[in-house]
Amino acid sequence: MSPLEQSLLAFTLAAALMTVTPGLDTALVLRTAAVEGARRAWFAGLGIALGCIAWGAIVAGGLGMLLAASELAYAALKWAGAAYLLYLGLRLLLSRREEFVGGADAAPGLSAAAWFRRGLLTNLLNPKIGVFYVSFLPQFVPAGASVPATTLLLAAIHAGLGLAWFAALILATRPVAAALRRPRTIRLLDRATGIVFLLFAGRLALSRA
Repeated sequence: MSPLEQSLLAFTLAAALMTVTPGLDTALVLRTAAVEGARRAWFAGLGIALGCIAWGAIVAGGLGMLLAASELAYAALKWAGAAYLLYLGLRLLLSRREEFVGGADAAPGLSAAAWFRRGLLTNLLNPKIGVFYVSFLPQFVPAGASVPATTLLLAAIHAGLGLAWFAALILATRPVAAALRRPRTIRLLDRATGIVFLLFAGRLALSRA
């Protein structure tokens, strides 16, 4: 096995563990699948995955180092991300919607494209991901390998693992779809996810580069 293959295998194992660790992305996709339907959850997951690849491209281009080194750049992105998460969390907490809106004959609501943008922005407006990529991905670039190309490949692997995890989450909601469509369950899911978003907003706001 070549050094590159060994690095890719090691990264895949490490990234898989990180992917299944409960976090903001998991909460967003799981709640969307349960309340909004599988299609919208898929688009949210695709947005998150594209965000990972975008961060990989940013790091590969060297801009990630600027984010890690510049307190101003980090603070600007951090506060924008915290404000966005706060907005999403408050909307979920204050929502009075009690009907399931997924499925072929979904009621008017956020479109699949809107859920894609939500997943993408949730990822892109989190500077901790960029700083994490700057510090984590280079450890898996073997000597002699192209740093930009390998960095993008690692980000793509991470995105692929994320999509596989999101698929598992979406499929897990199918057997209990009827129960998840009950008004009381929808309210509980919205409130719980809203609290998670607010907690992540606070955590991001208090974080340092």
